[in-house]
Amino acid sequence: MSLWGGRFDSRPGETLWAYTTDVSDRRLLADDIAGSRAHVLMLGETGILAEADVTSLLDGLEAIQSEAVGGEFEFSDSDEDVHSAVERRLFELVGDTAGKLHTARSRNDQVALDMRLYTRRAADERHEQLRAYALVLAEIAESHAETVVPSYTHLQQAQPTTLGHHLLAYAWMAVRDAERFAGAGRRIDVSPLGAGASAGTSLPIDPEATARELGMAGVFENSLDAVGSRDHLAEYVFCCAQAMVTLSRLAEEIVLWATSEFGRARLGDSVSTGSSALPHKRNPDIAELVRGRAARISGLLAAMMTLQKGLPLAYNRDLQEDKRLVFEADDTLAASLAAMVELLGQTEFVPVDPSVETASLDLAESLVGRGVPFREAHEAVGKLVLTLEGQSRSLLEASLEDLVSAHAAFDEADLVLLDPATSVQRRISPGGGSPESVHTQVSDLRRRITSS
Repeated sequence: MSLWGGRFDSRPGETLWAYTTDVSDRRLLADDIAGSRAHVLMLGETGILAEADVTSLLDGLEAIQSEAVGGEFEFSDSDEDVHSAVERRLFELVGDTAGKLHTARSRNDQVALDMRLYTRRAADERHEQLRAYALVLAEIAESHAETVVPSYTHLQQAQPTTLGHHLLAYAWMAVRDAERFAGAGRRIDVSPLGAGASAGTSLPIDPEATARELGMAGVFENSLDAVGSRDHLAEYVFCCAQAMVTLSRLAEEIVLWATSEFGRARLGDSVSTGSSALPHKRNPDIAELVRGRAARISGLLAAMMTLQKGLPLAYNRDLQEDKRLVFEADDTLAASLAAMVELLGQTEFVPVDPSVETASLDLAESLVGRGVPFREAHEAVGKLVLTLEGQSRSLLEASLEDLVSAHAAFDEADLVLLDPATSVQRRISPGGGSPESVHTQVSDLRRRITSS
């Protein structure tokens, strides 16, 4: 069934039909029914439809809703889209009265509404899923609040920190990702129903009543904008893409840590695979696929942005393509979050002590505390490290004589600074890598999640 045949003498050609129909929108069935129900109620409240028509239409929509919930609703190959499928089934149930369903409504504002209802719900789900993922990271981090590991810059060991601090960085990223979905959800929560095909209707509709029935926070302000804009969907795909990039960064580290070269993570049997040719292999497939699928969602975002570029107002059929992009981005993120939570739960982290040279900044800061300019202190410690390397000794093997030779302001108390574990314990700056900071961050993160 199509919603536009009166203008034509013959049916659509097979090529046209095959190329222009899109079954991906069938997942909008519940949203389309909800929007139609709210629309019918508004038509009754405004007197546009008689009470008997409203009752008949609502009864039919309720029957369709029951079929949808029970998995009994049947789509037909002749359905152009989910909207025509609902209307076709309504005709089967209530007869010609079904023809009044589309009064004061266009498929343009109808599909815009359906996508807003879908992404509003999906944004809430991703928001909750990301918060749960952040809490998993926080729990693991808390158990490693005192596990000393190196931090990295340029993939070279930088300063000593804790594994808990490292994992919390990803938890905080996930919190921001969750908050982005919450913010996007607020902008999505605007009803476009009543905008019509492009410029509204001559019938005395009440868009605010429809929005209230749907529990939406606002109503469109410009009908052309309402049916012709997709920035809210682009923002949704961006939220998915950014969250996937965040997941990909941790996935990449797990891939590295699980190698024999790093040896810092052991993956459980339930979250790793083997090789068809190499009997000894244990592969981090979940992490690798998260990394790969992050690339795919970045491509979806580029497609979503390009889809809008250069479109004249208002609706253009190009915008049919937005649904596939949104659905794939949303599905991929949802599945990846679930997979990463499982992966983290089945991963044993194996900490490796940081190089003693990672404590070199502590030596320099000790001199700063005695009034030595930082650049002078930096150079002195750098030369100390260079001298010890030339003698095949590590910083941990430095003597008081070595320190004093590097700078006269060093004294015996500085020898204790050569232990990375001591370096971590001495870290007093807010948000740093000390065990105390890890516990504070975990508390703050949990509080932020529960209050949002």
